Amino acid sequence: MVLAEISRVDVLRAIAEYRELGRERFLSRYGFGEARQYLLVYEEGFYDSKAIAGVAHRYATGTALTAGDFSGGAKHAVRTLKRLGFEVRTTRNPPWGWDELVLACDLVAANGWRRLMPEDKRVLELSDLLQRLPIHPLAARGEKFRNPNGVAHKTSDIATRHPDYQGKPTNGGVLDLEVLQAFLDDPARMHASAELIRAGVESGTLLDVAWPDAVVDEDVSAPEGSLLLRKHFVRERDPKLRKRRIEQARKQHGDLACEVCGFDFERTYGPRGADYIECHHVVPLHVSGETKTRLQDLALLCANCHRMVHRASPWPTPEELRTLVVKHRDGAAEVEAGV
Repeated sequence: MVLAEISRVDVLRAIAEYRELGRERFLSRYGFGEARQYLLVYEEGFYDSKAIAGVAHRYATGTALTAGDFSGGAKHAVRTLKRLGFEVRTTRNPPWGWDELVLACDLVAANGWRRLMPEDKRVLELSDLLQRLPIHPLAARGEKFRNPNGVAHKTSDIATRHPDYQGKPTNGGVLDLEVLQAFLDDPARMHASAELIRAGVESGTLLDVAWPDAVVDEDVSAPEGSLLLRKHFVRERDPKLRKRRIEQARKQHGDLACEVCGFDFERTYGPRGADYIECHHVVPLHVSGETKTRLQDLALLCANCHRMVHRASPWPTPEELRTLVVKHRDGAAEVEAGV
């Protein structure tokens, strides 16, 4: 393997030379172009990974490698640099997620459904906010991740897809249209969602619950986005609140049954099913804000009914779902009776 001889020290010496010369002179001296896909990250600096590896070879053997001597891809230069303990990131930015588009669309809506320019203060603020959103891992972010130019371009993608726009739309994604439609269908709800995302990031309440270890079921639908949805689930799964809500239900009713279908786990499974129930937070995502969860905000549901609530937006209330269950039960009973 061409790069087998280089060590971590050799790479650090190449980085030091890169810093001394600057990017343009360094790449020109050794005949490398700018990195197309991967950048080495060291002490908050970004370096062309292939060029660094090639020059590190000079420090190891006395001869620098040229761009044509080896591959800068994941199976060669990138693998070697990672083996030596360095972080390597892709220069390609991940696609915009729903939550990011909610924020961008809210900005475009506030601007009269017109695009914004990179130097606009509001674009600069949104760029900063997007870079703090806990959605895309740092390793998946490119050097220009959600920079002002990219944010401004996305506002153009959204603005040129608005029904009132008369010109040719830019090349946005399918998700742009879906988020735009959500804003057109319910502007107050989506604006409130954007405000909650902003407030949650600023206060830090969304940062602790939003990384990939807090998995959201793909069968769950909510136009407010995954960050608020995860926060919703964290509230529902709070063990102390759940325990207090169950105790309250026991005092009021004696038994513990699903508020929608009436299923009682203890009656069906005996002691094994005692206190087995799920909590559903009944306050809608876009209006719950930073308020403290009250016991009356939690409905006790079986797993099936809880999943049916979350399956499609808008989420029905437990009362609405109970009406649906009763309606279909009565209909099924009539069919069986031959009515």
